[in-house]
Amino acid sequence: MDTMEANVKLLLKGQSIEEGQDYCDFTLEDQNNITDSKGSAPAAPVPFTPALKDNVCYIVAAVLINDEGQVLMMQEAKRSCAGQWYLPAGRLEPGENIIEAAKREVLEETGLEVAITTLLMVECASGSWFRFVVTGNVTGGSLKTPAQADSESLQAMWVANLEELSLRGNDIHSLVQRARQHSSTDRALWHAPLLPLSIPSSKMMLRLLIAVRKKANNRMCVLVSDKTSTHLPTTEINPVRSLHYTLKKYMTEIFGAELPPHRPQGVLTCELQTSVEPGAHDGFLLTLLVPVRMPLEDITIIDKYSWVELPKPLGDELLARLEKNMIVPLNVIRVSMLIS
Repeated sequence: MDTMEANVKLLLKGQSIEEGQDYCDFTLEDQNNITDSKGSAPAAPVPFTPALKDNVCYIVAAVLINDEGQVLMMQEAKRSCAGQWYLPAGRLEPGENIIEAAKREVLEETGLEVAITTLLMVECASGSWFRFVVTGNVTGGSLKTPAQADSESLQAMWVANLEELSLRGNDIHSLVQRARQHSSTDRALWHAPLLPLSIPSSKMMLRLLIAVRKKANNRMCVLVSDKTSTHLPTTEINPVRSLHYTLKKYMTEIFGAELPPHRPQGVLTCELQTSVEPGAHDGFLLTLLVPVRMPLEDITIIDKYSWVELPKPLGDELLARLEKNMIVPLNVIRVSMLIS
């Protein structure tokens, strides 16, 4: 169990864990078999190979706040939304990771060079559209002027009041608000900086750190899968359904139809490195912290899963991540709100 404790420590620090193999306890084929057994048509395409610019879409959006509380905005040059304003944002290109893509988009659309300091939010709509919202600090460059307009943007400027602009989409209001709160409040009241990890994956995967309190001694415990060697529960993401759908299906696989009350708290790690070869490894791995809101003693789990009790200091560290703003949130949005 020392290995599992070490892995929990790494995940709480936003670092990758080393495992002897790629685990998947709940594949798309497993999900389809369950759906089929209930008389419904299987929803997941099997096999599914994530391929950038084909069947998966990864977006980066950078929310940069200056010392005056102004947000960096760019004016769109695209014909469909020319003249409207938006955050510097765009799709990952083959061979990029999230940080590289964010730096490129900011430079192309605003003329500024930035150092990315942390993820602020991960958003998803369906299981194949994800937006990674980051923030950081300007390190160089010069603000793009109308005289420098090109196909990337018409200009850029620092803006105090978004209401004064014609926006491409109102979805950015909540992102700007969060970034302003992050920049203006004591960083001790926020999660530690969390940077995406440049690790390739051939599938879209969801790893769960499911945590619960043990009533007998008030210790925190985490769920592990014993299907092969002991590891954290991991499922393949259904690319045509919401992430909440994938999570509910997998939690039902673990706990049965009577699910204990739970809610995904947020993102512990995000591993993504796209490929220059189409479909080679355009998947990613997202680790979610999922606290269960009832005592361990009152929960029933299905075979091949068990609980591991954490040492008190590690359990206390885990508990601290359940406080407000102590973890990067996951936001599942409606497909109709997509802005790419």
